[in-house]
Amino acid sequence: MPSRISKPTLESEPSPAKRRSGRPSREAAGQLGDRILDVATDLLLTHGYGATSIEAIARKARVSKRTFYHRFQDKPALMSAVVVRLIDGLRPPPHVPLIDGTDLEQILGHLGSMILHAALTPRVLALQRLIVAESKRFPDLATAVARSGGRQEAVALISELLVRHRRSPAAAGLDASFAAQQFLQMIVSLPQLRAIGLGTPMTPEELGAWVRSTVALFLDGFNGTT
Repeated sequence: MPSRISKPTLESEPSPAKRRSGRPSREAAGQLGDRILDVATDLLLTHGYGATSIEAIARKARVSKRTFYHRFQDKPALMSAVVVRLIDGLRPPPHVPLIDGTDLEQILGHLGSMILHAALTPRVLALQRLIVAESKRFPDLATAVARSGGRQEAVALISELLVRHRRSPAAAGLDASFAAQQFLQMIVSLPQLRAIGLGTPMTPEELGAWVRSTVALFLDGFNGTT
């Protein structure tokens, strides 16, 4: 009898070792999640929230929609994860102190400079443009960004500093959380708006002077000296 000729194995057919069932390792799952977030960040910040579909993200990340939804409930949840990851990437290294200075003016000047520097990085500016352009049409976009918690974390830190360094009876009666929110707005708002095209971007020298003047004005009001 002629010997039986076996069919050639297709190149795409996985080997038995690759067909093992079960969940991927924690490391593999983490790498897969990072790949999805890498792709989502690029597409969302480049093409916009409305123009970026789950299908497009899954296709470019080379995952199934089932795999995607196993990790992210919906597009707002994905957007929130993108923002959280972006904020985590802006944190200073462990050896760089957040709190530095001998008095509240120096501490807020140092912290304000760090916050403003982070707010003016290219990806944060791209995110700000996205929010300005699309949050009205897609309310879940603003919700997802708010859910990320970056602003709340900064407000909590600044509030604690204000409570600890209160110097006058007038300051004792103020809402530290409200004051911290106003400080963040004063430090970031105008330089960031100018950086995304609503005016001429500030030079490094202008940004340094902006932080110093903002801190001085804020503390005058907070301590009740004006």
